[in-house]
Amino acid sequence: MKPIINAALLFLITLPVFAEPYASPKESGEGYLIQFRIKAFKNDTVILGQRFNQSYIRKDTAILDGSGNGVFKGKEPLPQGMYLVYLPDNKFFDIILGEDQHFSFENDTSNLLANMKVSGSVENEVFYEYQNYLSNKREEALTLHEKLKNAKNPSDSVSYKNQLNTLNDEVQKYIDKTIEDNKGTFLSVFLRALQDVEVPESPRDENGKITDSMFQYHYYKAHYFDNFDVSDVRLLRTPIYENKIMTYIDKVVIQIPDSLIKEADWLIEKSRSDPQLFRYMLITLFNHFAQSQIMGMDALYVHIAEKYYIPEATWSDQEFITKLKDRVAKLKPILLGQVAPDIQLVRVSDDHMIQTIDNEELKKNPYVGEFFQLHDVKAPYLILYFWESDCGHCKKQTPELYEVYKRLKNRGVEVVAVHILGGEEGKVKWINAVNEKGYYDWINAWNPYDFSYKTIYDVSATPALFVLDQNKKIVAKHIAPEQAEQIIKSLLDSGK
Repeated sequence: MKPIINAALLFLITLPVFAEPYASPKESGEGYLIQFRIKAFKNDTVILGQRFNQSYIRKDTAILDGSGNGVFKGKEPLPQGMYLVYLPDNKFFDIILGEDQHFSFENDTSNLLANMKVSGSVENEVFYEYQNYLSNKREEALTLHEKLKNAKNPSDSVSYKNQLNTLNDEVQKYIDKTIEDNKGTFLSVFLRALQDVEVPESPRDENGKITDSMFQYHYYKAHYFDNFDVSDVRLLRTPIYENKIMTYIDKVVIQIPDSLIKEADWLIEKSRSDPQLFRYMLITLFNHFAQSQIMGMDALYVHIAEKYYIPEATWSDQEFITKLKDRVAKLKPILLGQVAPDIQLVRVSDDHMIQTIDNEELKKNPYVGEFFQLHDVKAPYLILYFWESDCGHCKKQTPELYEVYKRLKNRGVEVVAVHILGGEEGKVKWINAVNEKGYYDWINAWNPYDFSYKTIYDVSATPALFVLDQNKKIVAKHIAPEQAEQIIKSLLDSGK
């Protein structure tokens, strides 16, 4: 059973439409002229807002007269799309602004959906017929669902399911006919954009066994935008655009940087049809990946910044662009798949740690240990861990990492635990923590002479964990110790 009723009416539920016309506009020509009467709000203010996702941009304001009459009027046509009329009681209803922006409406607030009447705008007349139809069918569907839930025997259940299927088919035919009958209008474009793709059954062999378990996913992804024109800026002026785009990015596309980069490029290039749409798409995707907590998504941030934002975001001030260039330069060397930058550190032996337990002067002495290069540490996998002894998160994760190390060290895995606090005080805190917790065997390191590694590895907060393979390529980063263990075990078990 296809859930057409529920899908079609979901939009209706989010749009509490309320209003009713009284006269045709007396003027014609360029610009827009929307005359209206809302009797319940005499001598009050009503706003015309351009839809933008779940919010709106104020475009005009009308003060109603003593009879509730008002007018929205302008010399230039408004950008086509969906607009809302925002009422003094914080309720609102939607109107369509296509090519014809000269019409009137009137309402009665006793039922703002059922009583909406429009004169002079076929698009809005059809829009309200559509919503009233869906509202009535939704009531029928809810009644049948309730009967199905309380069915007393299998025969009744089958009957109610069949009735729901019939109702769904009826609704879909109505929607398809409305779209077809209004071709060439924004309303038709909008209603089509609301329709999801119908995915066929997976192919089967002669024995009925599915031959391609991924068929439906690949079909859905390939046809996701069949009904939705990404390049149509008018759809940006509706409540549905961003949800459609971000659902595709977050839930349809495989969450791998290479796949996401390809799709982000496609979306940005499609948005070049309109400057406003391009700006919206670029900012939205840029911010989305900048804020992502998913490992590896910084590659998207860097890609979009370098390819699009830095050269083309003319609306940004130069100070921001300069900072963005610096940020990209820092992140690029430590993206997943890159060879980890080599750094020089100082290894302090376990013997020294233990000798300081009863020797405070030795504990304070920063001039101990042996220099080494990170790339000289040989291991099938290496965990590079930046921490500090008095960091709250480090106090939780460092013991966890040490347990992971004990479980993996017999498979050749090494840990370079870099304590980032310098000076005598930093060394004392470090030594005390190592001795108290027994963090021996792994490579305890720091560098009291050079802190450039913090910049190189973008260590702005601790702990910071990187997993490197035998060639020192970064295979994971900014993850918890348990995740590092799972990734390393999986790679070792697969022979990679």
